[in-house]
Amino acid sequence: MSFPDLLPSLRDTLPALRGRMTANEPLAPLTWFRVGGPAQVMVVPADEDDLAYLLSRLPADMPVTMLGLGSNMIVRDGGVPGVVMRLGRGFSEISVEPAHRVRVGTAVPDVKIARAAQEAGIAGLAFFRGIPGSVGGALRMNGGAYGGETKDVLVEARGVDRQGRVHVLTNADMHFTYRHCGVADDVIFTSALFQGTPGDPKEIAAAMDKITESREATQPIKSRTGGSTFKNPPGQKAWQLIDAAGCRGLVVGDAQVSELHCNFLINRGNATAADIETLGETVRRRVQETSGVALEWEIKRIGVPG
Repeated sequence: MSFPDLLPSLRDTLPALRGRMTANEPLAPLTWFRVGGPAQVMVVPADEDDLAYLLSRLPADMPVTMLGLGSNMIVRDGGVPGVVMRLGRGFSEISVEPAHRVRVGTAVPDVKIARAAQEAGIAGLAFFRGIPGSVGGALRMNGGAYGGETKDVLVEARGVDRQGRVHVLTNADMHFTYRHCGVADDVIFTSALFQGTPGDPKEIAAAMDKITESREATQPIKSRTGGSTFKNPPGQKAWQLIDAAGCRGLVVGDAQVSELHCNFLINRGNATAADIETLGETVRRRVQETSGVALEWEIKRIGVPG
């Protein structure tokens, strides 16, 4: 399907926009699941000033949806109405600062934080090697893996709100909890400052290699997947509940619960977003029936049904 073309009116509203703006941009190629419909309008702002200008002038009733690396997301088959925002080169800088700190733009993949810190002899950030997303997603979801979480190392983050105002947020301002931050949903993060400790580059590299080996051995990372599907309930593991409910290998359409790690859903090649979401809801229902636990989605689902 395609949406009505909003570009003419938006170009009138945003005459000084320096970034790229396109209509009915396909989103499936930009997500790890490789499913979903188009963005009504895709905007890639040039930098933080351009983003602030854009947000300050967009109509208040225009939906704005963030898309990072598309790793932890299902785009529904009908696509995403309104504006889909994707941050690009203007948000991709990495700089090592004094006192074992690393400042990064939010378009930077998490693995690149880990690598930059390792090369600079900064320990404490290696866990980012195990998070398949970008810095923006890690901030929004308090991303974590292999014993570390974003909240453990964040000094501050910058973000722009829907009125185009820039905010500098301390760790406390983020109100982090498990796989969640309490900052208003309309704030788009633009950069982050992380704190590490002195470390030996060789030892850090070895720790990162172990994370890579563990992921390859236990997760279907070479499949079309979206990472961990459900949050771990307090004191429990989602995968164990899913396994106990008999859902390992369960199939809906061309979507399947991974045989390797049953908190991962995979697209076997021709799944629709509806297949994947229906499979997830089927798993949730069966887990509820067998254990009484209501699993919460960790994967973000956006857009409208096809």
